[in-house]
Amino acid sequence: MSVETITLGCRLNIAESEAMRALAADADDLIIVNSCAVTQEAVRQTRKAIRRARRDRPAARLFVTGCAAELDPQGFAAMPEVTRVLGLADKFRRESYGAAPMPAAPAPTVPADSSHARAFVAVQNGCDHRCTFCIIPHARGAARSLPAGAAIDMIRRLVAAGRREVVLTGVDLTSYGGDLPGQPTLGALVARILKLVPELPRLRLSSLDPVEIDPLLLELITGEPRLMPHLHLSLQAGDDLILKRMKRRHARADAVALVARVKAARPDVAIGADIIAGFPTENEAMFANSLALVADCAIVFGHVFPYSPRAGTPAARMPQVAPEVARARAVRLRAACDGQRDRWLDGLIGTKQAVLVECDGLTGHAGNFAKVRLARPAVPGTVVTAVAEDREGDTLLAREAA
Repeated sequence: MSVETITLGCRLNIAESEAMRALAADADDLIIVNSCAVTQEAVRQTRKAIRRARRDRPAARLFVTGCAAELDPQGFAAMPEVTRVLGLADKFRRESYGAAPMPAAPAPTVPADSSHARAFVAVQNGCDHRCTFCIIPHARGAARSLPAGAAIDMIRRLVAAGRREVVLTGVDLTSYGGDLPGQPTLGALVARILKLVPELPRLRLSSLDPVEIDPLLLELITGEPRLMPHLHLSLQAGDDLILKRMKRRHARADAVALVARVKAARPDVAIGADIIAGFPTENEAMFANSLALVADCAIVFGHVFPYSPRAGTPAARMPQVAPEVARARAVRLRAACDGQRDRWLDGLIGTKQAVLVECDGLTGHAGNFAKVRLARPAVPGTVVTAVAEDREGDTLLAREAA
């Protein structure tokens, strides 16, 4: 094995890992660990992954990059397993991996051995907001956007290489375009992609800030069949006072109204959400509002994690909820989301779903992002029509339609 990437954290990290693997394709015996710093647990898991990778490949060079490494480069450089820490300025330079520099940036590619049938395209990075719990703006810097022309060129290349689904990613995806001439919106970018890359069958969006969804984007979400019926929202909490203390820019009623409007226009849209349990000052009544939000917004894909303080953030200086209480609340939130998901999946039994087949040929995701396992192997990377016949846990069991 020459180049291996180990990715922790978000879909943006997945996209960046694929880009780094392409840049380092000619390197010998190299491991790139793309770290995450969204919680202290994510940092711990990064260190654990580094130690495991060194045990598995003791002779390899091991580079660490990503948010955790950006925030604590000295700490990661001091780990005996680590060969080098790559900062933001170095991780997308071919010479960082021992290759000769190129006169121009290489064409974006996705490695043929990527573990995903979907392609992740980072169109935005950084964040100008300062949520009180979040350290990521310190690691990623100010918000910046990929010009539409570059994004469209990348997507065309991916489709030509056989990709049937592209996922647009970013740290604060819905802020796309604010730094570009004319300040185009994310909706404008999506519309251009759909118009100028008609050969792309499926376009998906990663996490969206509900307050930043522009009118054109909302129109496309509710009415464009090539934009997948799957909406993942950065909600974080369901109590207005906690949202205010988080320095979020939406109220609970805004989130509920948005989901109701989307569902009324496109009932098959599946809702996912990020939710934090046990944010500082959260009492049982406040938590109950977040718990009720799961049903009020029909959240079937819950990304739930207990709050953990990050040094340097305002929330770390607020009165803290006991860690065991935060963990217990996270368990209750996950159970509520799981119940919503199971009932939703049961309601899909007997329906036909367009499934993007993953690399194993047997599993995949429907347009609404439901996990699907096929009864018989299909060609990886293709989209097949399958009838859902049963459910096993969080997965639909389906048979390809005749």
